[in-house]
Order: sequence, then C-alpha cells, then structure tokens
Amino acid sequence: MGPADDGRAGGEQPAAGQTTVREALRRAGERLEAAHSQSPRLDAELLLADALGTRREDLFAAPERVLNAAEADRFEAAVVRREKQEPVAYIPGRRAFRTVELELNDNTLIPRPETETLVEVCLTALQTMDAPDPLVLDIGTGSGNIACAIATEHRSVHVVATDVHPAPLDVARRNVRRLGLAERVELLVSDVFDDLPPGLRFDLVVSNPPYVSPEALRRLRIEVRGYEPHVALRADEGGFEFYRRIVPEAPRWLADGGVLAVEIGGTQMVEVLGEFVAACAYEAIDVREDLGGLPRVVWARLKDR
Repeated sequence: MGPADDGRAGGEQPAAGQTTVREALRRAGERLEAAHSQSPRLDAELLLADALGTRREDLFAAPERVLNAAEADRFEAAVVRREKQEPVAYIPGRRAFRTVELELNDNTLIPRPETETLVEVCLTALQTMDAPDPLVLDIGTGSGNIACAIATEHRSVHVVATDVHPAPLDVARRNVRRLGLAERVELLVSDVFDDLPPGLRFDLVVSNPPYVSPEALRRLRIEVRGYEPHVALRADEGGFEFYRRIVPEAPRWLADGGVLAVEIGGTQMVEVLGEFVAACAYEAIDVREDLGGLPRVVWARLKDR
C-alpha cells in the first residue's frame, strides 16, 4: 500500500462517524482559530501528524485517509489541550532545534528559532580558536538545546551545561543520552558560576539567560506565561539581572582568548553592551541580529591578560 493509498476504492466515502485527515484538519483548525491560536492550521497539522505517528507532509499525500478510533481519540485530546492555550511543543513533548530533535516538558523553556542565531555565533567563534578540544560552558541549559546543538555540529568540543534546578537537567540528560553525546556533554547543577568546580577555564561561555522583566512577563501571551517555567523567563532589575552577573564574572572563568556570547531581548542591546564595556575585560564586542532583524546576540573576546 503506497503512502497515498488509504485502502478504499476510488470515490468511496467514509462510513458514518468516520473522519478523514482532511475533515479532521478542517474541524480542528476552526476550533483552534476560535481559541485564538496564532497559527490554527499549522497547529492542527502538527498535532494530527503526531497523533498518527507520521510526518506532517504525509498528511497532504493522503487527505482522505480515515482515522481509526485510537488516532481520533489521541488527536481530540491534543486539540483540547491546545484549545486551553498549552504550547504545541509540550503536547507531543518534543521540538526540532537546528539539527537535533529535543524532548521537552513544562520544566524546560521551548527553544526558539532566535536562539539558533546564538548557536551560529558560538560555532563561528569556535572555528577561529586554536584549541583542538575546546571547552564550553552553557549557563542555564534547560532542555540542553544549545549544548546539544554545539556538540552535534562541532565534533571535538566538550560542554559543561548547567542549570540552577535539577528538573530541567533531567530532561537535558535524556536528550544528551539519546543523541549519543554523553561523553562530551556534562550536566551540573549550578547557579550561574557559583557551583562550578574551581580551576576550570572555558574557551567559550554561552548563555540564553532569563531576560523578561516581571512587568513584561505579565504581558506575555497566556501560552507562554501560563505554561513555560517562569524561572527560565523572569529576571529582576528590569530584565538585566543575569547579564549583571554573567558579564563581569565570566572573565575569571575564560581561557586566554576566550569568548562570551549571550542572547538578549530585542530591546536590550544598549544596556547589555554597556555591561560588556563596563567590565573592562573584553575586546571586539559585537552584536548579531536574528532572522527577524532584531539584535539577538552580544558577544566579545577576552582581552589579553
């Protein structure tokens, strides 16, 4: 049976009570639009593909395929969750990020496409280094998306990935093992630099820290503020709390010529650049925009000691 063959004779209609892929998507799209999803059709396609255990593009190859009872029940349960504004990524519990697919749950922030810009900056910096086996520190690893992406795309790198809570590290550990990276990605509980083993020197320190102010957090869409972990989003001091810890403290953890790279919010560039300048420890301070044209990464190299 080919991928577009649903096993019924041409022109035969589904029996009463049966639902085709086409009809399931139509109904779900209407429900999710009424529930104020910003992408109701896409949400429906992703959830149906997961319920059927197939790829999204396979839905278009067999629009008249009839859902069996178990598939229809799985899809209905998923649509109900999405109607309540639960993020799509949490429903199947996974998300693609660059070249890897990651397990997620509500203990971890959902990786955004903007963070792929941060990974690109890190890989570029690593390519310019003389270190044959560079050592990287990923602060606030969450699901391990940055650490896993870097380790997957740079085959000689070693990463120490930290988080302040054990729960997200459990998710990151499963991702590291499933991707075959356990020998090159080490996971530690640490509050920024506070709990790291003394004496380490990193060629690269990278972080996508919490940077949403308490006031801005209250204005986020319910699917973000109602489901994603606030500890991974919220930062005091107007959103700059963690930059004011990471930027001045990183030099004592960086090897000679090491690089610090941090993700920023779209309106935070001037203040974060000021933190780098005030530290008096960095040179070649630069900003990288994301695909939407917003300043997304600030990075710099450690000055010669």
